[in-house]
Amino acid sequence: MAVAKPSALVGYLAGTVAAFIFGVNGVVIKMLMDGTGIDGFQVTFLRVVGAAVLMGAVMLVLNPSALRVNRKQIVPLIAMGVIGVAMLQATYAEAVYLLPIGIALLLEYTAVLFVALIAHFFFREHVKSRIWVSIAAVLIGLATVAEVWNSTLNVEGVLWAFAASASLTTYFLLGERQTGVRHPMAVGFWGMAVASVFWALFSGWWTIDPAVFARVVPFSDDVDGISGPAWLLLAFIVVLGTFTTFTLGLWSISILKATRSGIVATSEVLFAFLAAWLILGETLNVVQLVGAGIVLVGVVLAQSARENRAVVTDLALDTSEISRPKDPR
Repeated sequence: MAVAKPSALVGYLAGTVAAFIFGVNGVVIKMLMDGTGIDGFQVTFLRVVGAAVLMGAVMLVLNPSALRVNRKQIVPLIAMGVIGVAMLQATYAEAVYLLPIGIALLLEYTAVLFVALIAHFFFREHVKSRIWVSIAAVLIGLATVAEVWNSTLNVEGVLWAFAASASLTTYFLLGERQTGVRHPMAVGFWGMAVASVFWALFSGWWTIDPAVFARVVPFSDDVDGISGPAWLLLAFIVVLGTFTTFTLGLWSISILKATRSGIVATSEVLFAFLAAWLILGETLNVVQLVGAGIVLVGVVLAQSARENRAVVTDLALDTSEISRPKDPR
């Protein structure tokens, strides 16, 4: 007897919850870095190690054979793990530390545009003509958000955010091809595992004093407000901000068409702006808010420009319907 597929509403709810958690995650990363003094590379190392452990444990229970890797898959998985996971998480962490969180995520999200263009020009994939409207919207919107006439944004932060965009573009292009032949969570595990090895060598994790995670840090911009131990923030980043968002995003894509799921994922940017405003007191002026809206319109157009393919920001997932085993009966 076949198991009934959940309704589209469930898919939308799963995608929205994942987007909400991911939007808040940037705020939590910033609070952890401010409260403990550890840098973005060290946060990334702790994040990818924790996520690799959780994903590996789930796969060992549910489908251990999916973790097997053949020779042809080794180089793509290493490239995806180093460029698409290790560099993505680190560059994003540095960007949110130097920029308003919503703007950092907005700049990272330009990867959606680059993916569509690369798919069209390099892989000869059919892309709808709306991509050109998307390009114009994103460029105009970014110029408005950055207020290029005043140069109000931190230049180093902008460079980190565009580096995150380049990493996300690479990860998605490699990830969507790997998940065509492997279980998406197995791809996620290997990406996180490779990133863990990379940052174990270069993050300087050994200089972290474990005592900083017992330090009581504020959970908002109000120093007299709610506070708690720093390890709670780290646990949120690993369990909710990485593993849970990946799982919910995967579930959403398995229910919805990839384009619809990807468009739902763009709400991450809105949640990031909202969380940064409510928790950290980060605000934008009216002109920047208008620019952010224009960029989001451009991103949504780019998400829908490819046939049944879309970007899920935090981790690249399979963008076709995830196949389920047939009922043996």
